[in-house]
Amino acid sequence: MSGQLFIVPTPIGNLEDITLRAINVLKSADLILAEDTRTSSFLLKHLEISKPLKSYHQHNEHKILEELVSALNSGKNIALISDAGTPGISDPGFLLIREAIANDVTIISLPGATAFVPALVNSGLPCNEFSFYGFLPQKKGRQTRLKLLAQEEKTFIVYESPFRLVKLLEELKEYLGPQRKASVSREITKLFEETKRGTVEELIAFYSLKTVKGEIVVVVQGSKNSENEDAE
Repeated sequence: MSGQLFIVPTPIGNLEDITLRAINVLKSADLILAEDTRTSSFLLKHLEISKPLKSYHQHNEHKILEELVSALNSGKNIALISDAGTPGISDPGFLLIREAIANDVTIISLPGATAFVPALVNSGLPCNEFSFYGFLPQKKGRQTRLKLLAQEEKTFIVYESPFRLVKLLEELKEYLGPQRKASVSREITKLFEETKRGTVEELIAFYSLKTVKGEIVVVVQGSKNSENEDAE
């Protein structure tokens, strides 16, 4: 009988943001795959969980796929976690999940923390339908993606480094216009959590005058909603 692959979300800041089910899965797993074993060791110690821990990240995921599938096929239950949030959402996980599916391994994805959902809800922008783009390409393909975002009718979400936030906002101003509404959330669930809302131009003025730290989620009004407001 083959084992099961569990996709386990971990806290994105506040260590209390983990479900009882996730804790039980981690306690019962034969092996835990972690993006950074040092980061995950801190969490597991906090939860008083002692299990074999193995590195699984973008630099080795291709190399160890066969080994992991073999372990699953031999009956081992494996839990996949990332440094923070839900594996596969701008984090490693897709390749292993795809390979597990190809080998008829049972996959169980647990609900849990991910940064873009609270940022979206907290933005005040329409969230009945939305698009998630993760991190934009840094070089090749970036202009193409920005042109696509300019045509995006729905509210859309991107992740960004704090060091490149102002540059991103300036690009959004260029491609979408200065009056497009947006929201910037950082340090979600942490002590210095902050959400700043306004037009793209207002956000540029705000963040150009301060040092930005922490994980960044940018939520932007879609072109359709912007046009509807202009028509009112």
